[in-house]
Amino acid sequence: MGLGMHHGAWRFREGDPFDQTTPEYYRRIATTAERGGLHAVFLADTLDVSEERFERPNLGALDPAVVLALMAAHTERIGLVGTSSTTFNEPYNLARRFASLDALSRGRAGWNAVTTFVPAVAGNFGAGELPPHAERYARAAEFLDVVLGLWDSWEAEATVGDKAGNVYVDPARVHALNHRGPHFAVRGPATLPRSRQGRPVVFQAGASEGGRDLAARYADAVFTAQNTLPAAVAFRADIRRRAAAHGRDPDAVKILPGLLPIVGSTAAEAGARKERLDELRGYRPELEKLALRVGVPVDALELDAPLPFARIRENADFRGSHGFRDAAVALAEREGLTVRELLHANGGGHLQVVGTPDQVADTAATWFEAGAADGFNLMIDVLPSGLDAVVDEAVPRLRERCLFPRDYLGDTLRDHLGLPPVTEGHP
Repeated sequence: MGLGMHHGAWRFREGDPFDQTTPEYYRRIATTAERGGLHAVFLADTLDVSEERFERPNLGALDPAVVLALMAAHTERIGLVGTSSTTFNEPYNLARRFASLDALSRGRAGWNAVTTFVPAVAGNFGAGELPPHAERYARAAEFLDVVLGLWDSWEAEATVGDKAGNVYVDPARVHALNHRGPHFAVRGPATLPRSRQGRPVVFQAGASEGGRDLAARYADAVFTAQNTLPAAVAFRADIRRRAAAHGRDPDAVKILPGLLPIVGSTAAEAGARKERLDELRGYRPELEKLALRVGVPVDALELDAPLPFARIRENADFRGSHGFRDAAVALAEREGLTVRELLHANGGGHLQVVGTPDQVADTAATWFEAGAADGFNLMIDVLPSGLDAVVDEAVPRLRERCLFPRDYLGDTLRDHLGLPPVTEGHP
């Protein structure tokens, strides 16, 4: 996430303010995460500058697939997950891009399918405005059908490589897709055979009715914004119920809330780190982002008053992320927070833990044991120091509790996540 999830990260950290455009920066992150046995590196994508407004490093300025290819060259085991939009891509190109990453990383790639909720992005792709929520999700469902169909267009036995018999590929085991739907017409097949893990792992991030159903139908793992335990338990139970209704094994869908750890060797040290980061950030940038996320103008948010809950709920034209909006509203209502207090506690929309490595491990264990999460997507406050703290201090605590493996469970991302093998079929 740029130089760190926190708005003040670029001022807090040592190093060049533009480190996030250098290969050395990403090599350092990837090798550190792999040293800690983390399952994957997960990159955001940003298709417009409007969210950050040049006030800090853009959280996804570089194309994730390009960065992940660089990381693949410097690692051997860790998974490589990149976000890419179904609203502003074509399925054939995207399927080819991530299949290429999966092949070159020997089965470590994952794709986070999102529908894009930032309105200004539409202006970069010839559209007047962002399509309505229901239209974005209808396109996303067809997009996923096409991508999965392309990844499935080669049978496992299609690659022969018989030099003596002069048979390279068995064409009878490579199948055209011949998809024709309301949004796409794609002949296929894919240009690449299956990877070591069958196909890239599919992540999805959406909390609306359409987003939840999309996740339950297609996703291997669901990234979600949850910052209260009851809401997280309910979300995971709902996705598992929906997956079963689609004929899927609920255990084959992993739920991964975002977790922002701000770590210190003592609680006081962690608190001082948080206070300094907030001081360097100021309130205005985060206030503007909160307004965008909950769907009201900035001037509707008073720092020392509660959120305007009625106005937020009455916004029938809201086109942003339902997950971020609902998580912020749930936290503010449950804790009785003012806007100022919400900005301090919200963790960029995710669960925030300010404390020692043991306190981070306690929170992760509590959520896992309560049925709120299968794991977590770590939103690192400052890179690389925050990642170092997780790898060197928090992970050992989880291993002591037998809640985190001491080594990778296999060679592919699917292995790492404990996902079942891909069931072979073809369109």
